[in-house]
Amino acid sequence: MSAPVRRDLSWWAATWFGAGALPKAPGTWGSLAALPFAWIIQTGLGPGALIAAALVVFFLGLWVSEHTARALGHSDPGQIVIDEVAAQWLVLAVVPPSWQSYLAGFLLFRLFDVLKPWPIRRIERRLGGGFGIMADDIMAAVYAAPLLFALYDFGLLS
Repeated sequence: MSAPVRRDLSWWAATWFGAGALPKAPGTWGSLAALPFAWIIQTGLGPGALIAAALVVFFLGLWVSEHTARALGHSDPGQIVIDEVAAQWLVLAVVPPSWQSYLAGFLLFRLFDVLKPWPIRRIERRLGGGFGIMADDIMAAVYAAPLLFALYDFGLLS
């Protein structure tokens, strides 16, 4: 951590139970940490529940990411990964759970989150606070989810 920060409940939520504080590529760790939760929610309650959970995490993320970013003294600290969690769940909700669909969903989401095609980079730069932290990843999900669904629909994923 760049500055001493009390690891309160908002920090634990923003870093998705500390996954974002792991060394190197915190967004990737956050996306990976989202997968088992998605599997449990989706296999137990269905894709609608996964979408609902993503919305809950998104709205929670608005507050905890803002709070944690201020505490860390940075506008968008890498260790905040609750945005990856909400977005990853939205991507995965478009296909039935299988290791192939989850792997493809993970890879597609990470691709768009890293490349940040238009307007993702613009959103990231223009919006501030908790909404700015959360919004760019949701936009990456908007790119990744239809591609994942197409792969499934064309029979390329089970």
